[in-house]
Amino acid sequence: MLEIADNGRTWLLSGPDSSYAVHLTEDDELLHLHWGPRIALADAEALAVRPLPDYRPFESPLDGCEEYPVEGGPRFVRPALSVRTEERRGTEWHFETYEAAGDHLRLGFRDGGLAITLHYRMRDDVVERWVTLDNEGPALELLRADSAAWTLPEREDWRLSQLHGRWAAESRLTASLLTYGEKIIGSRRGHTGHQHLPWVALDTDATEEHGEVYGCALGWSGSWRIAVAQLPDARVQITGGAGHDDSGLLRLDAGESYTTPVFAGLWSDGGFGGASRAWHAYQRAYVIPDADRDRPVLFNSWEATEFDISEEQQGTLARRAAAIGVELFVVDDGWFGKRTSDRAGLGDWTVNRDRFPNGLKPLADYVHALGMQFGIWVEPEMVNPDSELYRAHPDWVQFQPGRKRTEFRNQLVLNLAREDVQEYLWEQLDALLSSAPIDYVKWDFNRCFTDVGWPGEPYPQRLWVDHVRALYALLDRLRAAHPDVAFESCSGGGGRIDLGIMSRTDQVWTSDNTDPLDRLAIQHGFSQIHPARVMAAWVTDSPNTQLNGRVSSLRFRFVSAMAGVLGVGGDLAQWTEEELAEAGEWVGLYKEIRPLVQHGDLYRLRPPRGGLSAVQYVRGDEAVVLAWLQAQSYGEPVPALRLRGLDPAASYECRETGEVHRGAVLLHHGLRTGLRGDLDAAVFRLRRI
Repeated sequence: MLEIADNGRTWLLSGPDSSYAVHLTEDDELLHLHWGPRIALADAEALAVRPLPDYRPFESPLDGCEEYPVEGGPRFVRPALSVRTEERRGTEWHFETYEAAGDHLRLGFRDGGLAITLHYRMRDDVVERWVTLDNEGPALELLRADSAAWTLPEREDWRLSQLHGRWAAESRLTASLLTYGEKIIGSRRGHTGHQHLPWVALDTDATEEHGEVYGCALGWSGSWRIAVAQLPDARVQITGGAGHDDSGLLRLDAGESYTTPVFAGLWSDGGFGGASRAWHAYQRAYVIPDADRDRPVLFNSWEATEFDISEEQQGTLARRAAAIGVELFVVDDGWFGKRTSDRAGLGDWTVNRDRFPNGLKPLADYVHALGMQFGIWVEPEMVNPDSELYRAHPDWVQFQPGRKRTEFRNQLVLNLAREDVQEYLWEQLDALLSSAPIDYVKWDFNRCFTDVGWPGEPYPQRLWVDHVRALYALLDRLRAAHPDVAFESCSGGGGRIDLGIMSRTDQVWTSDNTDPLDRLAIQHGFSQIHPARVMAAWVTDSPNTQLNGRVSSLRFRFVSAMAGVLGVGGDLAQWTEEELAEAGEWVGLYKEIRPLVQHGDLYRLRPPRGGLSAVQYVRGDEAVVLAWLQAQSYGEPVPALRLRGLDPAASYECRETGEVHRGAVLLHHGLRTGLRGDLDAAVFRLRRI
């Protein structure tokens, strides 16, 4: 809901539980008023008459109070907008007008020929913010154009939570006391990155289910930066947007414009769990395509075969996958060009006829006849130097003239900002998806930007932004032309996970680390912001030869992967009949609980810190608990799991034990799991009776 004061200078956006308010002074200063519990318009108007802080030497009364600080004038905080022309640097803007359409508020400002529009939209309790910049005058350079600046209320002892990591150890949750100065996270790598997810949360004393939490998440799949600053007067501001520094984002000629990515913010008084559930509901409702559809159980051939694939071998795996209940069969790397290793073939998106003599259609038809969907792996933004594409167009990659072209994984990055590269990829991928009944595409991105150059381009820095904009446009075009094809975002695991890519893909590959114990911590961090509906998780072989050699029971592997979108990635040709039969039972169980896992409310009952850990999903009158016993000390009983989200006055039947429990008992005394050394994971289904 959007409300506007009679004077047209105070605006209030409200969701079910929270409000956001801004005010324009008579001097055209846009001030932040409120972000937090829901308030009335009269409350916002009362806040608007409060005076700015008194002037102190070497400080600005605007710092920490402005809604969107620009560079220039009496300001010293990090600017959200930095503009340079041939004559000057900085912005001296004035207010022009506002527009209100439904829940969408636009505040329009101008500095000479540059029109600056701040956008606000409240979706449930998530505030979406972004900026459009329209240049109607001489050419100018955008050095920095953040999507928003978030101002937090005055509190003591703010604590900052973030998700950090590296390849195979993504999404690790950490929290630390916020101190004076700036904390900056981001990516300089051209993609979202394994090192940080573009999300932060701040609290003072919140627990999993109680207390205020402020969170911000950026929807951008390229290089990015979020800066959290505690100012000298203890106020806290958060700025964030595309680009990793202020060296140049884009050049805007007359008539050109730039729209920043969305930087979304959420206030919750339900602790970190309540904030997570709100984020999940927002993404299922407004971000993820076709989020109301169940994601199928998939089999991916990579760990079973790697590059050594053939049509006959894939057919054998498909038969075994279908027999255990798999719904989507995916041929991974190695089906195209001269792709017999990672040294050749990237960029040549034509079928390897030695391996698939009649193309992909016979295998796809066979997979469909088995009752499964058919999917393939691609990595369109990359090229091997040993490829027909590179030999024909060596200038199509990112490179610096006169410098060595750095290779990672024997590949270079295509300059997707070039229109000829965009058209080539469209033609190749459209032809591929038209050549066979393909239902799913795993879109990978296996190296970071290096040697980022564009010889001959007047403003080569635009490559950083235009690559991502071209990626989005290509995905949008493919989805429009092939509406029944689902896409998964992958970047060597979790290297490209953010709200931007999620608005164009159906799920994401969480990590290349498929060890079920390691994945518990990765999935715990991932769930702070993103829902199980998009979190792909595989059951692979034991011992885990890909990473750590750990031995895990098939039970533990399945229950770990069932916390998200279940997949199987082991070599089914080597599984025993007993293992295949057990796998079929787990797949069948997952299909029963899938509506709760993929669409229900998540409660993190116990974090994965050793001993017992568990998550719970609640949807309507049903709940499911997934529990894992990571370790057990001698003589110490496994604690009961205190459940959440149930009606304390109702009774619930546990299908696994046959027992009937009062909701109040489950909430306060817990559910006994019976886990022990030889029963290291379990699933419990509860239904209200």
